Amino acid sequence: MTTRDESLAQARRHFDEGRFEAELARRVALRTESDAGPAGPALWAYLRDELQPLLSSMGFACQILDNPVAGGGPFMIAHRHEADDVPTVLGYGHGDVVSGQEGRWSPGLEPWRLQARDNRFYGRGTADNKGQHSINLAAFAAVLRAREGRLGYNTTWLFEMGEEAASPGLHAVCEQHREQLRADLFLSSDGPRVRASRPTLFLGSRGAVNFSLRLRSRARPYHSGNWGGVLTNPAVVLSHAVATLVDARGRLRVPALCPPPPPPSVRAALASIPIGDDPDAPELDEGWGEPGLSPAERLMAWNTLEVLALGAGSAERPINAIPAEAVAHCQLRFVVGTPWRDLERHVREHLQKQGFGQVEVSVSISGAATRLDPSNPWVEWAQRSIERSCGQRADVLPNLAGSLPNDVFADLLGMPTLWVPHSYPACAQHAPDEHLLAPVVREGLALMAGLYWDLGEPAAPWREGALASSRALL
Repeated sequence: MTTRDESLAQARRHFDEGRFEAELARRVALRTESDAGPAGPALWAYLRDELQPLLSSMGFACQILDNPVAGGGPFMIAHRHEADDVPTVLGYGHGDVVSGQEGRWSPGLEPWRLQARDNRFYGRGTADNKGQHSINLAAFAAVLRAREGRLGYNTTWLFEMGEEAASPGLHAVCEQHREQLRADLFLSSDGPRVRASRPTLFLGSRGAVNFSLRLRSRARPYHSGNWGGVLTNPAVVLSHAVATLVDARGRLRVPALCPPPPPPSVRAALASIPIGDDPDAPELDEGWGEPGLSPAERLMAWNTLEVLALGAGSAERPINAIPAEAVAHCQLRFVVGTPWRDLERHVREHLQKQGFGQVEVSVSISGAATRLDPSNPWVEWAQRSIERSCGQRADVLPNLAGSLPNDVFADLLGMPTLWVPHSYPACAQHAPDEHLLAPVVREGLALMAGLYWDLGEPAAPWREGALASSRALL
């Protein structure tokens, strides 16, 4: 049987010989936008024409499912079965992307054509998430060939085509197909590394609640010279209402929405995590955010309330009039232990106490926070595997600062979750000039091949009864 080293070498050759670039070019060319209205035919084509033939060639039985939510993109469940008495690993990816934003990319770049330039692969979806699951699929194929078609475990993949539209239908599909998706470990890739030069392993994600504050004072604007000083200005009132939620230094001011103190295991895991080390990263603002916490703790062990957009009158062409209404679109990013389901009530009660009971509060989208304990046996196992493959240990984050639908896998399906991202913070995700770093792609192919190989070895935590203790730590 081929050795582990040869398996990793096969994965690297997939990059060196240009096969990865060719695959990603085909996938980027499919305009799989999901955030601009009802699902289009490209979402089905990505699963049917691009992923299904590849997975079928590796022995997966594939099933494409319509979304139970009207207008939502499809799903695919692919299962490769070796035996009834072996464990199962579940992988995940999403083939949908945010809008291409044509015309806003740098000269010579465009969203639907992969362009290799300066050790970067440019194109919409390269970082989020087509490039990342392409790395994992190629690494898995290399290991499957190296082990001559017998891995020693079963594999299931779940692909969705609506993650960028807040994953409509994902919970319902996973509930309906719970038995098909049952697994002993979740292993996947999304989001960024902490820094481009070193692998990252994260174990969950912060949750998010998007909500709006709105104050409508009257049916239409009135001339500020004729009526200023005797009519309420909703923009002024709303700005003061927002200031009661978050202060001028970015500190959350609603006690009911603050998290419990970070557990010692979380603080220990974050103690050596740098923030903003990459050359393209923005400079951190001194004194911004919760005092007494490191930058890593503020990002991944605390809650933040951000004002995403403010609206009143016309910012592009202001007129001399008191606006009729004002709106603030806000977001709470939160960690495990936050009563996020009651956010609307907590914000409304807080504003009432502060004298702003006339402000309307409405929640739009929301998702739960998750966090696997860093002492779970799978964490050290993954650390050892990654270090063996690329010569350095990964930065371990108890949870990502951003948000992912990880609660589906951790809570609904009840499994330990490991995420190994292949992007980096300055990848321009969701923006013009989105890209992957070529060196990170090549390294990612090798370290994922190492992980898929090591899952079939006796030292994997699901062997010799260790799986029970792994589940007990969830």
